[in-house]
Amino acid sequence: MSPARRSVTPGTGPAAGVRAAAGAKTAAGAKPAAGTKAATKPRQARRRSRPGPDVVARRWASQLDKKRPGLVTFVLDRLAETAGRPVWQPRLDPVSELVLTILSANSADVNAEVAFEALRTAYPSSPAASGTSGTQEPQVMPGWGGRGLPALPPPDWSAVEAAPLAELTDVIRPGGLANQKAPRIPAALGALRANGGGEYSLEFLATLPPLEARDWLAAIPGIGKKTASVVLLFSFGLPLMPVDRHVYRVSQRIGLIPPKSDPDQAHDYFLAMLGPEQMYETHVSLISHGRRTCHAQRPDCEHCPVAPRCRYFDPKAA
Repeated sequence: MSPARRSVTPGTGPAAGVRAAAGAKTAAGAKPAAGTKAATKPRQARRRSRPGPDVVARRWASQLDKKRPGLVTFVLDRLAETAGRPVWQPRLDPVSELVLTILSANSADVNAEVAFEALRTAYPSSPAASGTSGTQEPQVMPGWGGRGLPALPPPDWSAVEAAPLAELTDVIRPGGLANQKAPRIPAALGALRANGGGEYSLEFLATLPPLEARDWLAAIPGIGKKTASVVLLFSFGLPLMPVDRHVYRVSQRIGLIPPKSDPDQAHDYFLAMLGPEQMYETHVSLISHGRRTCHAQRPDCEHCPVAPRCRYFDPKAA
């Protein structure tokens, strides 16, 4: 009588154990047999986190100091010899500064002045302010490219905020880009009123750390780093460096900022490059130099005091 057969489940038994052991060995790194492919465990790609803007800016400032030592001091000293060294002084009340800066975006400063005077006339804050914009001499405003504004009361901001958008657009139309700027003004005023307990005030920002104050303002639709920095620098003397088209152009030509950086990034580079006491002087000196000498078209390099170290004039300048 033949012995009873044991049924063997496929995939089990000693042979299966041998095959499993062989598979484990192959997975551990043994060379697979010819004609077969080793099973490979997918590897997760290692992603390096990009450094933040402040880290990149500090690296650039360190590199600039090593390769072109004393460049910032040279530029400021040479410009001071030509036009004097600017000293901080307030220009307008903070809310007027904010609205005027919104009006000046991508427009000539003289046109922004016309639009601001139109707001004073259309929405006077007191009877004396109505129709009297031409009775006083314009006040000189450092870093400003227009004629200046008379020292008169600001517009009635509540009336400006409540004005129908079409009406407000027509009022500021002489300043240029009215369709873009008109919605931004009541939006900014509304944010100030909501945060100021019904008052149109920016005074609370003066007590905040500079970058925190800038970020608060820049969170309002239509306000970026430049506008926020202008308002906080000129209203409260906070150490921030506004970068407009003139400052950006001059800085790139000299080589103070990387060639491929954009204006928004330039704010971070200057914050890493300058000491707090240099922010106001640098902004006013560079913007004035851009208007006076380093024009967008046909810059007057022959009479430029910083030409010896300018990469636009001499690509190999130290």
